Amino acid sequence: MKMVKNLITSIIIGSTALAVPMMANAKAEDGAFKVTDKPITLDIHFHTKKYVYDNNWPVEKEAARLTNVRLNNVASMATTKSEEAFNLLIASGDLPDIVGGSAIKDNVNRYGPEGAFIPMNDLIDKYAPNIKAFFDKNPDIRSSIRAADGEIYYIPYLPDGEFGRGYFIRTDWLKKLNLKTPQNIQELHDVLVAFRDGDPNGNGKKDEVPLFMRQWEELIRLVTLWDGHASGSDQFHDFYVKDGKLNHGYTEEGYRVGIRNLAKWYKEGLIDKEVFTRGSRSREYLLSNDLGGMTHDWFASTAGYNDSLRDKVKGFEFNAFVPPAGISGKRIESHRRGKVKVEGWAMSFTNEHPVETMKYFDFYFTEEGRRLANFGIEGEQYDMVDGKPVFKKAILENDTPLNAQMWEIGAQVPRGFFQDYAYELQWSNKYALAGIAKYEAGDYLVEQFLGVSLNTKEKEVFDKRWATIKDYMLEKQQAWILGSNDIDKDWDDYQAQLDRMGYDKVLKVMQTAYDRAYK
Repeated sequence: MKMVKNLITSIIIGSTALAVPMMANAKAEDGAFKVTDKPITLDIHFHTKKYVYDNNWPVEKEAARLTNVRLNNVASMATTKSEEAFNLLIASGDLPDIVGGSAIKDNVNRYGPEGAFIPMNDLIDKYAPNIKAFFDKNPDIRSSIRAADGEIYYIPYLPDGEFGRGYFIRTDWLKKLNLKTPQNIQELHDVLVAFRDGDPNGNGKKDEVPLFMRQWEELIRLVTLWDGHASGSDQFHDFYVKDGKLNHGYTEEGYRVGIRNLAKWYKEGLIDKEVFTRGSRSREYLLSNDLGGMTHDWFASTAGYNDSLRDKVKGFEFNAFVPPAGISGKRIESHRRGKVKVEGWAMSFTNEHPVETMKYFDFYFTEEGRRLANFGIEGEQYDMVDGKPVFKKAILENDTPLNAQMWEIGAQVPRGFFQDYAYELQWSNKYALAGIAKYEAGDYLVEQFLGVSLNTKEKEVFDKRWATIKDYMLEKQQAWILGSNDIDKDWDDYQAQLDRMGYDKVLKVMQTAYDRAYK
């Protein structure tokens, strides 16, 4: 518990370090956040696969009351595909004042320089002191969101915190089999074999699934045990950065060795036979039926099974452990929370109130606006305790997950705002906090690739080649693990095929864009 308390303290300090001086938290009646004396309404097309912007969200109504700017939704849920909704919007030529939602970075950075969206550099400098202060404090984030022409065309959704996923293992099974938590690859292999053969669930059947993943891509992350790279960001299959150079792990020797060994483990029955097909319910099914032994997944939700299965699975313990040491002795956690997302919002060229809109965007970077976007309405969703927002008991103990409760009122939606990790900290149980504390105590995280913005010619090369290359990589990856092909026999042909498909051309435009943004 001392580690957990230290973790909470470090999170508060860490959040303070990331944050910037915010506008004084003045009373609403003082009009401190009023953008305009005369109320204005701005149309917004804000689309995600889960929802569109809702005029009746309590958060939207409160923001309108404080700023005098009301947002009016014009997006339709006729399609649940945000990219399709954006393309239809662009094709119509009838753009609303604000466009936002899922994965808008590439779109606004493509169409912004063509005149569809308003560049914000000067607007931020003149009218958004809180956003400017944030970017001054985090220049790498500013670099990551700029378009190829150097302009900022969208204000991003900015997550908070560092640790997202970690390794979890059935510690009750370890105790039953008189085993210790694995500290390296060999010990990990031995534990998985014991889970397979030792009947830790005690039903007399050889039905245990030693290693499972809710998302099959998490299995590929284990190549880090053999000094391979799975991704350099919080997105699967992404490029990674080393010494200022972009690389892709699926072309490298460490990956080859890692996949070779994962294929061996799969053949030995140590990995879920349905890892590529079981899907997102695998964690729920395998744990609730006392079948699953180990996984790599989100701290908060995975640790939650210690509470939800306490009365269903006798003696159930599913605890986080630090990454086992790989072949070179390094302990690597290749997943970390992204510092910046491709979601957010932008101003279209039709917006007749760019100054007021910029000030409105800036409101969400004030103390009051950030708290509103994270926690909802004071007195309804949370109370202020010792100067900090604390969710009400009814919110924390509600059968509906807290993040879903926030979405229902318009909080924690991917508008342009800076998340506060204290929001998640409050619904993480003691097992999650203890697990994060273990990771906090070590140095396991790798350098993060924050992405690039390609210019028109670079994007043509990327769009023409990368999707096909990645599909080929993943097709071979699955075939190798399932044993239908041999990675060592295929490796030279695989590399030659990547060359023919233009992998070097993709890497070149990515590097050019990276150098332009960060150097």
